[in-house]
Amino acid sequence: MNFENKLISGVLIKRYKRFFVDIKIGNKIETAHCPNTGSMQGLLNKGSKVWISKSNNKKRKLMYTLQIIEDKGNKVGVNTHFTNKIVLEAFKNNSIKEFGKSSIVKPEIKFGNSRFDFLVTEKSSKAFVEVKNVTLKRKNSIAEFPDTTTERGSKHIIELEKAAKQGYKIYILFLIQREDCKQFTLASDLDPVYTKLLLKAVKKKLNVLCYDCKFSLKGIKVNKKLKFKINE
Repeated sequence: MNFENKLISGVLIKRYKRFFVDIKIGNKIETAHCPNTGSMQGLLNKGSKVWISKSNNKKRKLMYTLQIIEDKGNKVGVNTHFTNKIVLEAFKNNSIKEFGKSSIVKPEIKFGNSRFDFLVTEKSSKAFVEVKNVTLKRKNSIAEFPDTTTERGSKHIIELEKAAKQGYKIYILFLIQREDCKQFTLASDLDPVYTKLLLKAVKKKLNVLCYDCKFSLKGIKVNKKLKFKINE
């Protein structure tokens, strides 16, 4: 997935009111949109190098959007609006190896009281794929999810289990928008309810996929599959 415009480097000053960040560009401080509702734990250190984009829409109130924060020299994608776009492109490029080249992929499919990110249809099966964006890394090159309590995430697991009872294959794909991790696990201390629900679903029919990303100043793409480390 390519960025619309070339990214601009800056320095993080602060994040506030969830959707605003002050960025120093040269000698000037600009307020940019922060497209991430999560806690962004570990990423909001004052003085961190960041990468932002400038919109072509002159009517926008905030012309800049935060795209990447560097954590100890490693790029971390924080724009959650891009998550599904990155995964959709990966499906088209056959980068998600669990699905065949002939798969038909449809985004944003309603099921029951939820809307899943993708419906993947193959010759002999249909699968719902729910995507979760991952930015948290606290130690030992291990990515973690969630970075705060996620009631919405718990609801999706329950809805996926209902879909499995109707014959659908079910997947959660954790997209790790980092390139400095070797494994993925669940942050059970930050949301024990989500962890319990997911591990229970894994013992039944839920498939867990974990892929990290590769960054350039042109864009972000799915890179390689990581091992899911289960801590029970």
